[in-house]
Parts: sequence; structure tokens; C-alpha cells
Amino acid sequence: MDINKDNPYDDQLHTLRITAIYPEDYSSYLREGATVKIEDINRGNTYKATTDKNGIVSFDLTNGLYRVQVSDRADRDIFNGLADNVKLVNGDITLNIPLTHSRSGAIVIKEIYCGGCTKLPIEGNYQSDKYIILHNNTSETQYLDQLCFGTLDPYNSQATNVWVSQDPTTGVTIFPEFVPIAQSIWQFGGDGQSFPMAPGEDAVVVIGGAINHAAQYPLSVNLNKPGYFVCYNPVYFWNTLYHPAPGDQINPDHYLNVVIKTGQANAYTFSVFSPATVIFKAQNTTIQEFVNNENNVIQKPGSTIDRVVKIPNEWILDGVEIYYGGSSNNKKRLSPSIDAGYVTQSALYDGKTLFRRTDEEASNEAGYEILEDTNNSSNDFYEREKQSLHD
Repeated sequence: MDINKDNPYDDQLHTLRITAIYPEDYSSYLREGATVKIEDINRGNTYKATTDKNGIVSFDLTNGLYRVQVSDRADRDIFNGLADNVKLVNGDITLNIPLTHSRSGAIVIKEIYCGGCTKLPIEGNYQSDKYIILHNNTSETQYLDQLCFGTLDPYNSQATNVWVSQDPTTGVTIFPEFVPIAQSIWQFGGDGQSFPMAPGEDAVVVIGGAINHAAQYPLSVNLNKPGYFVCYNPVYFWNTLYHPAPGDQINPDHYLNVVIKTGQANAYTFSVFSPATVIFKAQNTTIQEFVNNENNVIQKPGSTIDRVVKIPNEWILDGVEIYYGGSSNNKKRLSPSIDAGYVTQSALYDGKTLFRRTDEEASNEAGYEILEDTNNSSNDFYEREKQSLHD
């Protein structure tokens, strides 16, 4: 264009001024350098900047719908905030984003493989081989005993979310004080010290069949290996296509227990597109006592069938939000105190997996693997080309 002409965006650019508001108990943490990420939801463009000494940063942007993430960290103290649908249309906006405080977890989710693979050399797609990997991210032995695992309602990031809302004026996302666990809660057994994890050690949890899937489908994985755990309970989930009897290498004490089943499916529903996954432990009670309280297991609004379990946010040890790359309608399910961002699954049935980054510097100092953990999957995770368990 002719550079002598007026800027064609002059009448379309608006200023989005963001202030990071730290929790009252941590107001002294206010300092410059917090990372602010802006995502244009419809166009896919992203912008980053850091706050000044007053916790403020400004962006000049065109008309659009934006997602705003604010992240800061001081040692183990993590601060995250989110505004999921900011409409920048009619003029400048000043937006105050409250930050939630959290700490890096002892046991974290290292990998989520849920997108399936093709059945090559024959035609078709395969998704009965899902798994997650947990990791001890500390210098002390951790125990899997009594640890619980589940996924949130809604199952997919594009689906209608009745639990989360937006402030109509600012666009700041409002989350409940709990996570709505759908379908069922799974729990590791043990007497408290039955399943130790050494510093830097992993534990594989098979969501579907703990069998050698790669024997029939070479692009899949062998999930019949000593030490693996499996979600297996034929009383509650009897569909053998997704839950065949575990292989000969899986010890029965490595079968996870169903604490409660709230859905109707005959196979455990773990989204192939975009699950939101959490691990947690009950505090000052047992999970069995908790679910026996009728106030903690409620009907999903708008549904006459589906129920959810209201797990308090402070019980969550780690959580990962997955968005599906084929949709612009993704919406957050996890509070910023659990996961302020998301990791995108770009496609289905290609054997790709979602994997947590390694903190190389910390690992070298410790002598064992330490993973990134900022409670923001946008920073901590990436899409890996092949399952880590693929031979």
C-alpha cells in the first residue's frame, strides 16, 4: 500500500489495558514481569508482553474476541488469572484480572494419550488404547495410595458448560469452588505405603485395555507391562471393547477401584477429543465418606440423568485442560488455580500425544527428571509426534 496514506486501522484499533490483581495475602508480590498472553480466538493470533512495576500492561488490538492469560511465579508460589471471552468492539477496555494462588504439585500428570491412532495396515481408526502417565516431581518419595483420578463435565472443551460463566461487563471467567467430576471416580488402592514413587519416577495408568494393542495395530502401544495400573471394573464398565481383561503382566492390586459411578455408560468415558483431567486426594475425610454425603453428588443442571461429584478445588494435586484444535468454540473448565491455560490436540487418530516439558536446568541439578510445572498447560505441555510408550 502507499505508505503516505493514513493508517487503515486507525478507526479499528482499541487499547486493552490489563491490571494483574494479586490475592490479598500476596499483595506484596506485585512486581513487574508477569507474563500476559493475548489470544485472538477467531483469527488464532497471539501476543505476549510483561507487566510494568504497577502490574499493568496495554495492548493495541483490532476489533475481536480475545482470551487473556496472566501468569507469574515466585519460587513455588504460582499466580494465574484468566479472562476467556473479552469483547473488544466499541472502544478501549480496562480489565482487572484477579490472580489465584497455587503451588507446584508433588505428583503431576506427565503425559495424556487419548487421541487414538489408525489401524494400519488395515483401514479404520482405533481409540481403545488411552493412557496417562504420572510423575513424582519432588526430591522425596511420594505414594500413589488413595490417590483419585477423574475427568470433568463437560467431556469435550467445545460442549456447553453449565458450571462456568463470564462476567458480562469484563469477560473475566467465573469458576465454581469445585470441579464437577463426570461418570465416575477411580482410586488407587494400598494401605498408605503400598505404591511408592521415587524422585523422578513415573507411573503408567491405563484408561482402557491393559493389553498389547500394538500386537494387532503397530501404531498403537503395548500396555501389558509389569508395574502398570489400569482402570478396570467389569461390574461397572462391562464393555470389553474398551475394557478387556488385563494382560498377564498386570497385578490385580494394580486395578484402580471405582469409588462411585454417576453416569450410565458401560465403558468409561474419556474424551478422544479434549478431556480435562485431574488427580486429587481427599483431605480430612475419605473419598468414600465424601461421596456418601448427598450434598457432594448433585444432578447436572438441565439433565435428568447425569450427576457429578463436587470435588473441592483445594483437593486437586494436578490438572490438565485439553482443547481440540479443530474448533474455535473451546472453553475453559479448570480454574486458573489448577490450570490457567490449555494444551491443544491438533488432530485425531495420528498417534500424537500431549507431553509435559522437562525443566532441563532443574533436572541437571537434581540428577533426576524434573518437569515444568507452572499450573499453566500452555507453557508446560506440548504435542508430541508419537506416544512415549511406543516401542
